[in-house]
Amino acid sequence: MPQTYRIDCLQYANWSPKIFDQMREGGLDAVHVTIAYHEDFRATAANIADWNLRFQRHSDLIFKGRTGDDVRRARETGRTAIFLGLQTPAPIEADIGLVEILHDLGVRFMQLSYNNQSLLATGCYEADDPGITRMGRQVIKEMNRTGLVVDMSHSADRSTLEAIEISDRPIAITHANPSAWHPAKRNKSDDVLRALAQSGGMLGFSLYPHHLKGGSDCTLDDFCEMVARTADLMGPDHVGIGSDLCQDQPDSVVDWMRVGRWTREMDYGEGSASAAGFPPQPEWFRDNRDFATLETGLRRVGFSDENISGVIGGNWLRFYDESFGPAT
Repeated sequence: MPQTYRIDCLQYANWSPKIFDQMREGGLDAVHVTIAYHEDFRATAANIADWNLRFQRHSDLIFKGRTGDDVRRARETGRTAIFLGLQTPAPIEADIGLVEILHDLGVRFMQLSYNNQSLLATGCYEADDPGITRMGRQVIKEMNRTGLVVDMSHSADRSTLEAIEISDRPIAITHANPSAWHPAKRNKSDDVLRALAQSGGMLGFSLYPHHLKGGSDCTLDDFCEMVARTADLMGPDHVGIGSDLCQDQPDSVVDWMRVGRWTREMDYGEGSASAAGFPPQPEWFRDNRDFATLETGLRRVGFSDENISGVIGGNWLRFYDESFGPAT
Protein backbone atom coordinates (compact mmCIF):
# COMPACT_ATOMS: atom_id res chain seq x y z
CA MET A 1 0.00 0.00 0.00
CA PRO A 2 1.34 3.52 -0.78
CA GLN A 3 2.44 5.66 2.15
CA THR A 4 -0.73 7.07 3.68
CA TYR A 5 -0.64 10.54 5.19
CA ARG A 6 -3.61 11.32 7.41
CA ILE A 7 -4.96 14.88 7.10
CA ASP A 8 -8.17 16.31 8.55
CA CYS A 9 -8.92 19.60 6.80
CA LEU A 10 -11.26 21.05 9.44
CA GLN A 11 -11.64 20.79 13.19
CA TYR A 12 -12.74 23.17 15.94
CA ALA A 13 -12.18 21.46 19.27
CA ASN A 14 -11.89 22.61 22.86
CA TRP A 15 -8.13 22.20 22.49
CA SER A 16 -6.26 20.31 25.18
CA PRO A 17 -3.28 17.97 25.61
CA LYS A 18 -5.79 15.10 25.58
CA ILE A 19 -6.87 15.99 22.05
CA PHE A 20 -3.28 16.45 20.86
CA ASP A 21 -2.47 13.02 22.29
CA GLN A 22 -5.45 11.56 20.44
CA MET A 23 -4.19 13.11 17.21
CA ARG A 24 -0.98 11.21 17.70
CA GLU A 25 -2.81 7.98 18.61
CA GLY A 26 -4.83 8.34 15.38
CA GLY A 27 -1.72 9.01 13.31
CA LEU A 28 -2.87 12.47 12.18
CA ASP A 29 -0.05 14.15 10.29
CA ALA A 30 -1.94 17.42 9.83
CA VAL A 31 -5.11 19.14 11.02
CA HIS A 32 -6.58 22.41 9.73
CA VAL A 33 -8.03 24.24 12.75
CA THR A 34 -10.49 27.14 12.84
CA ILE A 35 -9.20 30.23 14.64
CA ALA A 36 -12.06 32.64 13.81
CA TYR A 37 -15.82 32.52 13.28
CA HIS A 38 -16.79 36.16 13.94
CA GLU A 39 -13.59 37.78 15.22
CA ASP A 40 -12.04 40.97 13.83
CA PHE A 41 -8.30 41.24 13.11
CA ARG A 42 -7.23 42.07 16.66
CA ALA A 43 -9.19 39.18 18.21
CA THR A 44 -7.87 36.81 15.54
CA ALA A 45 -4.30 37.91 16.28
CA ALA A 46 -4.97 37.10 19.95
CA ASN A 47 -6.17 33.61 18.90
CA ILE A 48 -2.96 33.13 16.89
CA ALA A 49 -0.99 34.15 19.99
CA ASP A 50 -2.88 31.49 21.96
CA TRP A 51 -1.92 28.89 19.35
CA ASN A 52 1.72 30.01 19.42
CA LEU A 53 1.70 29.36 23.16
CA ARG A 54 0.25 25.87 22.56
CA PHE A 55 3.01 25.19 20.04
CA GLN A 56 5.58 26.12 22.70
CA ARG A 57 4.00 24.13 25.51
CA HIS A 58 3.23 21.01 23.44
CA SER A 59 6.10 21.05 20.94
CA ASP A 60 6.51 17.29 21.37
CA LEU A 61 3.01 16.79 19.89
CA ILE A 62 2.17 19.72 17.57
CA PHE A 63 3.76 22.55 15.59
CA LYS A 64 2.58 25.28 13.22
CA GLY A 65 2.26 24.10 9.63
CA ARG A 66 2.96 26.50 6.77
CA THR A 67 3.69 24.30 3.73
CA GLY A 68 3.06 20.78 2.50
CA ASP A 69 6.59 19.87 3.55
CA ASP A 70 5.52 20.45 7.15
CA VAL A 71 3.13 17.52 6.79
CA ARG A 72 6.10 15.35 5.80
CA ARG A 73 8.13 16.77 8.70
CA ALA A 74 5.26 15.91 11.04
CA ARG A 75 5.39 12.28 9.86
CA GLU A 76 9.18 12.15 10.25
CA THR A 77 9.13 13.62 13.77
CA GLY A 78 6.01 11.87 15.11
CA ARG A 79 4.00 15.06 15.56
CA THR A 80 0.94 16.76 14.04
CA ALA A 81 1.25 19.89 11.89
CA ILE A 82 -1.49 22.40 12.72
CA PHE A 83 -2.67 24.64 9.88
CA LEU A 84 -4.61 27.77 10.83
CA GLY A 85 -7.79 28.83 9.03
CA LEU A 86 -10.67 31.32 9.18
CA GLN A 87 -14.34 30.43 8.74
CA THR A 88 -15.07 34.11 8.12
CA PRO A 89 -13.48 37.04 6.28
CA ALA A 90 -14.19 39.30 9.28
CA PRO A 91 -10.48 39.37 10.31
CA ILE A 92 -9.55 41.32 7.17
CA GLU A 93 -12.25 43.87 8.08
CA ALA A 94 -12.42 46.22 5.07
CA ASP A 95 -8.66 46.23 4.48
CA ILE A 96 -7.28 44.07 1.68
CA GLY A 97 -3.75 44.57 3.05
CA LEU A 98 -4.61 42.30 5.98
CA VAL A 99 -4.78 39.29 3.62
CA GLU A 100 -1.00 39.19 3.28
CA ILE A 101 -0.45 39.93 6.97
CA LEU A 102 -2.65 37.01 8.00
CA HIS A 103 -0.82 34.73 5.56
CA ASP A 104 2.50 35.91 7.06
CA LEU A 105 1.13 34.99 10.51
CA GLY A 106 0.47 31.44 9.31
CA VAL A 107 -3.17 31.48 8.18
CA ARG A 108 -3.71 29.23 5.16
CA PHE A 109 -7.51 29.09 4.58
CA MET A 110 -10.19 31.78 4.62
CA GLN A 111 -13.90 31.40 3.91
CA LEU A 112 -15.35 34.26 1.88
CA SER A 113 -18.54 34.07 3.94
CA TYR A 114 -19.82 32.28 6.99
CA ASN A 115 -23.60 31.70 7.16
CA ASN A 116 -24.53 35.33 6.47
CA GLN A 117 -23.79 37.85 3.73
CA SER A 118 -20.27 39.27 4.08
CA LEU A 119 -18.38 42.05 2.35
CA LEU A 120 -17.10 39.40 -0.08
CA ALA A 121 -19.78 36.76 -0.73
CA THR A 122 -23.13 35.33 0.37
CA GLY A 123 -23.60 32.76 3.12
CA CYS A 124 -25.75 29.68 2.62
CA TYR A 125 -28.54 30.83 4.97
CA GLU A 126 -29.40 34.00 3.06
CA ALA A 127 -32.58 34.00 0.95
CA ASP A 128 -30.86 35.68 -2.02
CA ASP A 129 -27.37 35.21 -3.40
CA PRO A 130 -26.10 38.10 -5.56
CA GLY A 131 -22.70 36.43 -5.88
CA ILE A 132 -19.17 37.66 -5.31
CA THR A 133 -19.00 41.37 -4.47
CA ARG A 134 -16.63 43.97 -5.92
CA MET A 135 -14.41 43.67 -2.86
CA GLY A 136 -14.67 39.90 -3.06
CA ARG A 137 -13.16 39.88 -6.54
CA GLN A 138 -10.19 41.91 -5.35
CA VAL A 139 -9.70 39.79 -2.24
CA ILE A 140 -9.73 36.56 -4.28
CA LYS A 141 -6.99 38.06 -6.49
CA GLU A 142 -4.95 38.95 -3.39
CA MET A 143 -5.50 35.54 -1.82
CA ASN A 144 -4.30 33.93 -5.04
CA ARG A 145 -1.19 36.11 -5.00
CA THR A 146 -0.20 35.35 -1.42
CA GLY A 147 -1.21 31.69 -1.12
CA LEU A 148 -4.23 32.06 1.16
CA VAL A 149 -6.75 29.42 0.03
CA VAL A 150 -10.31 30.46 -0.89
CA ASP A 151 -12.70 28.27 1.14
CA MET A 152 -16.42 28.28 0.24
CA SER A 153 -17.70 25.73 2.78
CA HIS A 154 -20.46 27.99 4.16
CA SER A 155 -21.20 29.96 0.98
CA ALA A 156 -24.29 29.86 -1.21
CA ASP A 157 -24.19 28.23 -4.64
CA ARG A 158 -23.93 31.25 -6.93
CA SER A 159 -21.17 32.78 -4.82
CA THR A 160 -19.33 29.45 -4.79
CA LEU A 161 -19.58 28.97 -8.56
CA GLU A 162 -18.41 32.54 -9.15
CA ALA A 163 -15.47 32.10 -6.76
CA ILE A 164 -14.41 28.99 -8.68
CA GLU A 165 -14.59 30.95 -11.94
CA ILE A 166 -12.85 34.09 -10.65
CA SER A 167 -10.02 32.39 -8.77
CA ASP A 168 -6.85 31.77 -10.77
CA ARG A 169 -5.92 28.99 -8.33
CA PRO A 170 -8.00 25.99 -7.23
CA ILE A 171 -10.26 26.64 -4.27
CA ALA A 172 -11.45 24.36 -1.46
CA ILE A 173 -14.69 23.38 0.21
CA THR A 174 -13.04 22.06 3.34
CA HIS A 175 -16.06 20.60 5.15
CA ALA A 176 -19.32 19.68 3.42
CA ASN A 177 -21.10 16.76 1.74
CA PRO A 178 -23.27 16.42 -1.38
CA SER A 179 -26.76 17.85 -0.96
CA ALA A 180 -28.08 15.05 -3.18
CA TRP A 181 -27.14 12.65 -0.38
CA HIS A 182 -28.40 14.81 2.50
CA PRO A 183 -30.07 18.19 1.89
CA ALA A 184 -28.50 20.21 4.71
CA LYS A 185 -28.25 23.88 3.75
CA ARG A 186 -24.46 23.74 3.84
CA ASN A 187 -24.11 20.62 1.70
CA LYS A 188 -23.24 21.23 -1.96
CA SER A 189 -25.07 20.64 -5.22
CA ASP A 190 -23.69 18.35 -7.90
CA ASP A 191 -23.21 21.39 -10.15
CA VAL A 192 -20.93 22.97 -7.55
CA LEU A 193 -19.01 19.73 -7.00
CA ARG A 194 -18.46 19.21 -10.74
CA ALA A 195 -17.21 22.78 -11.18
CA LEU A 196 -14.97 22.43 -8.14
CA ALA A 197 -13.33 19.29 -9.52
CA GLN A 198 -13.00 20.64 -13.06
CA SER A 199 -11.08 23.63 -11.69
CA GLY A 200 -8.71 21.41 -9.69
CA GLY A 201 -10.30 22.13 -6.32
CA MET A 202 -10.85 19.93 -3.27
CA LEU A 203 -13.84 18.79 -1.20
CA GLY A 204 -13.44 17.67 2.41
CA PHE A 205 -16.18 15.31 3.62
CA SER A 206 -17.83 16.40 6.85
CA LEU A 207 -18.60 14.06 9.75
CA TYR A 208 -20.64 16.63 11.64
CA PRO A 209 -23.96 14.86 12.28
CA HIS A 210 -26.15 17.67 10.89
CA HIS A 211 -24.40 17.11 7.53
CA LEU A 212 -24.95 13.32 7.54
CA LYS A 213 -27.92 11.34 6.27
CA GLY A 214 -29.40 9.85 9.42
CA GLY A 215 -27.50 12.30 11.62
CA SER A 216 -25.70 10.63 14.51
CA ASP A 217 -27.12 7.29 13.37
CA CYS A 218 -25.46 7.46 9.95
CA THR A 219 -23.60 4.21 9.33
CA LEU A 220 -20.00 3.86 8.25
CA ASP A 221 -21.07 2.00 5.11
CA ASP A 222 -23.57 4.70 4.14
CA PHE A 223 -20.95 7.42 4.61
CA CYS A 224 -18.32 5.53 2.62
CA GLU A 225 -20.77 4.71 -0.18
CA MET A 226 -21.47 8.47 -0.39
CA VAL A 227 -17.71 9.08 -0.63
CA ALA A 228 -17.52 6.53 -3.44
CA ARG A 229 -20.38 8.13 -5.38
CA THR A 230 -18.81 11.56 -4.98
CA ALA A 231 -15.44 10.26 -6.12
CA ASP A 232 -17.18 8.96 -9.24
CA LEU A 233 -18.68 12.43 -9.80
CA MET A 234 -15.57 14.51 -9.06
CA GLY A 235 -12.72 12.10 -9.61
CA PRO A 236 -10.91 10.36 -6.72
CA ASP A 237 -8.09 12.94 -6.65
CA HIS A 238 -10.39 15.81 -5.59
CA VAL A 239 -11.83 14.49 -2.32
CA GLY A 240 -10.54 14.21 1.23
CA ILE A 241 -11.67 14.50 4.84
CA GLY A 242 -12.72 17.71 6.62
CA SER A 243 -14.47 16.20 9.60
CA ASP A 244 -15.76 19.43 11.22
CA LEU A 245 -15.05 17.70 14.53
CA CYS A 246 -16.06 19.96 17.44
CA GLN A 247 -14.77 17.78 20.24
CA ASP A 248 -15.35 18.57 23.93
CA GLN A 249 -17.17 21.84 23.20
CA PRO A 250 -20.07 22.96 25.41
CA ASP A 251 -23.42 23.60 23.70
CA SER A 252 -22.97 27.32 24.34
CA VAL A 253 -20.21 27.33 21.73
CA VAL A 254 -22.47 26.14 18.92
CA ASP A 255 -24.88 28.94 19.84
CA TRP A 256 -21.99 31.42 19.61
CA MET A 257 -20.95 29.98 16.23
CA ARG A 258 -24.40 30.70 14.85
CA VAL A 259 -25.17 34.10 16.33
CA GLY A 260 -21.88 35.70 17.42
CA ARG A 261 -22.87 39.25 18.34
CA TRP A 262 -24.88 40.01 15.18
CA THR A 263 -28.31 39.19 16.68
CA ARG A 264 -30.06 38.92 20.05
CA GLU A 265 -32.23 36.06 18.77
CA MET A 266 -31.22 32.41 18.45
CA ASP A 267 -30.60 31.38 14.85
CA TYR A 268 -30.73 27.60 14.64
CA GLY A 269 -29.40 27.60 11.13
CA GLU A 270 -30.08 23.99 10.24
CA GLY A 271 -33.80 24.70 10.10
CA SER A 272 -35.36 23.85 13.48
CA ALA A 273 -34.90 24.08 17.20
CA SER A 274 -33.92 20.42 17.16
CA ALA A 275 -30.58 21.59 15.77
CA ALA A 276 -29.71 23.29 19.06
CA GLY A 277 -26.50 22.11 20.70
CA PHE A 278 -23.92 19.61 19.54
CA PRO A 279 -25.32 16.22 18.49
CA PRO A 280 -23.30 13.12 19.39
CA GLN A 281 -20.79 11.93 16.83
CA PRO A 282 -21.48 8.63 15.03
CA GLU A 283 -20.11 5.81 17.18
CA TRP A 284 -17.60 4.89 14.45
CA PHE A 285 -16.05 8.40 14.38
CA ARG A 286 -15.89 9.85 17.86
CA ASP A 287 -12.48 11.54 17.69
CA ASN A 288 -9.08 11.52 15.99
CA ARG A 289 -8.36 7.94 17.04
CA ASP A 290 -10.99 6.66 14.59
CA PHE A 291 -9.31 7.59 11.31
CA ALA A 292 -8.32 3.98 10.71
CA THR A 293 -12.05 3.13 10.76
CA LEU A 294 -12.54 5.37 7.72
CA GLU A 295 -9.85 3.45 5.85
CA THR A 296 -11.58 0.18 6.71
CA GLY A 297 -14.94 1.50 5.49
CA LEU A 298 -13.51 2.83 2.23
CA ARG A 299 -11.87 -0.51 1.52
CA ARG A 300 -15.16 -2.27 2.20
CA VAL A 301 -16.98 -0.23 -0.47
CA GLY A 302 -14.34 -0.98 -3.07
CA PHE A 303 -11.68 1.73 -2.87
CA SER A 304 -8.18 0.70 -3.93
CA ASP A 305 -5.27 1.21 -1.57
CA GLU A 306 -4.07 4.06 -3.77
CA ASN A 307 -7.40 5.87 -3.66
CA ILE A 308 -7.75 5.30 0.09
CA SER A 309 -4.36 6.91 0.53
CA GLY A 310 -5.56 9.90 -1.48
CA VAL A 311 -8.84 10.37 0.39
CA ILE A 312 -7.27 9.99 3.84
CA GLY A 313 -4.63 12.63 3.20
CA GLY A 314 -2.64 12.34 -0.01
CA ASN A 315 -5.00 14.54 -2.01
CA TRP A 316 -4.90 17.29 0.60
CA LEU A 317 -1.11 17.05 0.75
CA ARG A 318 -0.87 17.61 -3.00
CA PHE A 319 -3.25 20.58 -2.65
CA TYR A 320 -1.18 22.01 0.21
CA ASP A 321 2.00 21.69 -1.87
CA GLU A 322 0.40 23.63 -4.72
CA SER A 323 -1.61 26.22 -2.77
CA PHE A 324 0.17 27.66 0.25
CA GLY A 325 2.99 29.58 -1.43
CA PRO A 326 2.95 32.79 -3.51
CA ALA A 327 1.66 32.58 -7.06
CA THR A 328 4.42 31.85 -9.58
